[in-house]
Amino acid sequence: MAKKSKQEQAQMQMEQPLISHLIELRNRLLKVMLYILVVFVALYSFSNELYLLLSKPLEVLLPENSSMIATGVASPFLVPFKLTLFSAIFLTIPFILHQAWGFIAPGLYKSEKRLAIPLLMSSIILFYVGVAFAYFIVLPLVFGFFTAIGPEGVNFLPDINNILNFILKIFFAFGLAFEIPIATLLLIMSGATTVESLCEKRPYIFVGCFVVGMLVTPPDVISQTILALPMYLLFEAGIFFGRIIKKKAPEANTSPEDA
Repeated sequence: MAKKSKQEQAQMQMEQPLISHLIELRNRLLKVMLYILVVFVALYSFSNELYLLLSKPLEVLLPENSSMIATGVASPFLVPFKLTLFSAIFLTIPFILHQAWGFIAPGLYKSEKRLAIPLLMSSIILFYVGVAFAYFIVLPLVFGFFTAIGPEGVNFLPDINNILNFILKIFFAFGLAFEIPIATLLLIMSGATTVESLCEKRPYIFVGCFVVGMLVTPPDVISQTILALPMYLLFEAGIFFGRIIKKKAPEANTSPEDA
């Protein structure tokens, strides 16, 4: 009985940290939902203005007799609602990542924290840079291509829901594409691959970037190239910084702090 009692006590001691972690995770998820809700409520009154701002790269290219239309009965309400929700998530990404960092940081070593904080900040900045690149450079070129290629006598009347889905897809694709340097660094730092191995695979990665661009972007060479080339250049940036980190790693391992 005494032995069984000790086993039960040990099991209870193992369950307590798990329960405390689950409670902390729940609390942080509730905070994330609260952040999104607050921003959503603040933006909802400007939902129509947000949509006009988002669709401006297309609107300025529409012919004189063309305009955007809503083919769905509930589209005039659901499309601004959907855009406001995605905008709230987009704007609260730093707060969401801060909560994620607060959850995983206690389990990291000091050396890991020193690298994780710059990587976290860089990932946020690169994601926003990718979205800005898509909005100011990619969308005008893509919309310009589609509005100019249509046959004569056909009115170009894009649906507002299709436009929103298309733009969000482009934003998501370029936001993730600009995370390639971070992903490359993580692969190198974790030991999953090496700088030398990645350098040997350059031709395959170059072709792979164009394949991804073909699958993600609309079926035109311009948008595929605009996505593929930055992806490859960002991959090269990841290799460059990976070499720097690997050179500093031996120095960090022999530093007095880790000794």
